Amino acid sequence: MAMAAAVRREGRRCFSPLTTPKPIAAIRSSLIPPADEQAPCGVRSISTQVVRNRMKSVKNIQKITKAMKMVAASKLRAIQTKAENSRGLWQPFTALLGDAPSVDVKKNVIVTISSDKGLCGGINSTSVKISRSFYKLASGPDKETKYVILGEKAKVQMIRDSKKDIELSITELQKNPLNYTQVSVLADDILKNVEFDALRIIFNKFHSVVSFIPTMSTVLSPEVVEKESEAGGNIGDLDAYEIEGGETKSEILQNLAEFQFSCVLFNAVLENACSEQGARMSAMDSSSRNAGEMLDRLTLTYNRTRQASITTELIEIISGASALEG
Repeated sequence: MAMAAAVRREGRRCFSPLTTPKPIAAIRSSLIPPADEQAPCGVRSISTQVVRNRMKSVKNIQKITKAMKMVAASKLRAIQTKAENSRGLWQPFTALLGDAPSVDVKKNVIVTISSDKGLCGGINSTSVKISRSFYKLASGPDKETKYVILGEKAKVQMIRDSKKDIELSITELQKNPLNYTQVSVLADDILKNVEFDALRIIFNKFHSVVSFIPTMSTVLSPEVVEKESEAGGNIGDLDAYEIEGGETKSEILQNLAEFQFSCVLFNAVLENACSEQGARMSAMDSSSRNAGEMLDRLTLTYNRTRQASITTELIEIISGASALEG
C-alpha cells in the first residue's frame, strides 16, 4: 500500500505541468519555431521537420532551375540562327569603310548592350566594365564621351556613378522577337538624338554555350571617314570604287554610315542575346547541380537526425522497462 502511494506521488511529480515565471515564458515563446515548422509528434521531431521542409524547398528550386535551363536552350536555338545569318550584313561594311577602333576623335558615344533580365552569369558586368574602361581611355580635356545604354541591367549599374554621362537609355528591347526593322528604327532614333564622331558598340559575341567574347565595333561618322580617307588613313577600300549618279561622296558616306550602324547594331543585339541565353543555360545547369548536392547533404542529415531520435526513444523505453522491473 505504501509502495503504491509512493508510485502515485512520483507520477504526479514527473507528469505534472511545469509552471514558469512570465519572463521565462516570454523568452521561451520567442525561441519556439513557427507553427508550420513544428511537428505534431513532439519536441524531438522538430529538427527533423525543419530538415524535411528545407528538402522540399530545395526540390522546388531544382525544378525551377531545370525548367529555366530548358527554356533558355529553346530560345538559344531560335536566336543563334538569326545571329549567324546577320554576320553577313556588317562584314562587307568592314571591308568597305573599315573598323578602326584606334581612330582618335573628339566625340565618342559608347553604346553598351546588355540584357533586361538577370540570372545569366557575368555578361552584363563584363560589358559595363569594358565601357567604363574605354570611357577612361577616351576622356580628355578637349574630348567628350557619352553613353547610350540598351538593356535594364547595364542601366542599373551605370546610373550609379555615370548618370550625367548617359545620353540615351532604352530597355525592354527583347520584349518582342528581334528583327531588323525593329533594330533599324532604334538605330535611327539613336542617330537623331546623339551627336558623335565615333560610335563604340560594346557587346558579347557568342562563341559557344559556355564561352562569349567581349567585343567592340566602331562606326565612324561620314565626316571622320572622309577626313581619314583624305589623310591616307586605314579606312577601307572605298576609294577603289567609282561614284556614279548624281550623289556626291558625302551623301553616299552619310547613307552608308547609317546603314552600317543599323547592320552592326542588329548583329550586336543578336550576338548579345545568344550570349545571354547561353550564359543562362550554364548558370541554371550549375544551380541544378548545386541543388542536387544540397539535397543529398540534407537527406543524409535527415536520416541521421531521424535515426538518433529513434535510438534515443528506444533507450528511454528500455530504461523505463528496466526501472519498472527493478
